[in-house]
Amino acid sequence: MLYDVIIIGAGPGGIFSAYELTKKAPDLKVAVFECGNALHKRRCPIDGKKIKSCINCPSCSIMSGFGGAGAFSDGKYNITNDFGGTLYEYIGKEEAMNLMHYVDAINMEFGGEGTKLYSTAGTKLKKRCMQNDLHLLEASVRHLGTDKNYIVLEHIYDYLKDKVDFFFNKQVDTITVADDGYCAVCGAERYVGKKCIVSVGRSGSKWMERICKELAIPTKSNRVDLGVRVELPAEIFSELTDELYESKIVYRTPKYGDMVRTFCMNPKGAVVSENTNGIITVNGHSYEDPARQTGNTNFALLVSKHFSEPFKDSNGYGESIAKLSNMLGGGVLVQRFGDLIRGQRSTPKRMEESFTVPTLSASPGDLSLVLPKRILDGIIEMIYALDKVAPGTANDDTLLYGVEVKFYNMEVAVDII
Repeated sequence: MLYDVIIIGAGPGGIFSAYELTKKAPDLKVAVFECGNALHKRRCPIDGKKIKSCINCPSCSIMSGFGGAGAFSDGKYNITNDFGGTLYEYIGKEEAMNLMHYVDAINMEFGGEGTKLYSTAGTKLKKRCMQNDLHLLEASVRHLGTDKNYIVLEHIYDYLKDKVDFFFNKQVDTITVADDGYCAVCGAERYVGKKCIVSVGRSGSKWMERICKELAIPTKSNRVDLGVRVELPAEIFSELTDELYESKIVYRTPKYGDMVRTFCMNPKGAVVSENTNGIITVNGHSYEDPARQTGNTNFALLVSKHFSEPFKDSNGYGESIAKLSNMLGGGVLVQRFGDLIRGQRSTPKRMEESFTVPTLSASPGDLSLVLPKRILDGIIEMIYALDKVAPGTANDDTLLYGVEVKFYNMEVAVDII
């Protein structure tokens, strides 16, 4: 079957590529291939009651399917060049910001209207962070919430479904060069496109690495982010979250000079597990609907690691640590901060006595047996630093879930037009 454009992956990159093509070149024949389910069929079986942990579905509905890994995320869209990507290196900071505002306008058009746009501009919290050797990054943050984010994706799909051919649960095994373009090989089936857009996201990082090798596309290793998901009573961080909602705070550790940062803050949210290539890691969600909110706030504390010579496999390094966590806990581990500091593993009894009630069913354990000492030391130092800005962060009953890993695709050499 011949198309003008074939798109691999129905995450944000694939979705907005298809959207732009339908707007600017509506006569083109476009196909989108996605290894996961259509949006309405994406259902994680974990309900916290009958099924409390990952059962390794053939396709993880949290990580794959229309909308990508962010479909059930907190629905935060950061409008900034200070973090979240390096698009500005290719097109300039002004044009990158213009594109972010353009995407924000599309989200508003398709169901996000009425949601709040937060900003760090003029906040007094920046000064307080700096006084405690913490650095609050500049950003505007549109918060849709997990529930409204789903509605936006639903409306975008309704717009695209009659203009684009979608192939769900269709794993592209490989891409080959054809006489008239590129061929997506799906088992015994072949789909040819004059042009090919690849946007496979975090869960497709290993696949992308293989495809680049097969097609002799130059790449360089990217970083991997390692750390924990912190959960504590919402009141402790309320001053930051009420004003900023999402605060990206960076700390340079005095011991090693490593950068530790907050990531994906979910006020009154829930901690969730996710499956990336068969590895169970941890993440967080929150909701716009007050009826679905919890009494806890969660966020990640991450340390970036980048390898060059002689070891280059940053994602492999992250996978090995996540696998160790899975081996010790059968999935996600959880530990009270007080237990970690005292050098003792958390037990079911200690967890039952905790004043912070966990929102995810995880195995009590000892994160010091999983995370490298350098990374864990940095996380502990960061928690004590945050305690000066949000007193109570370093309480004994603050919960740490591990591990949280953010995998990134290999950085691909591109032609800038």
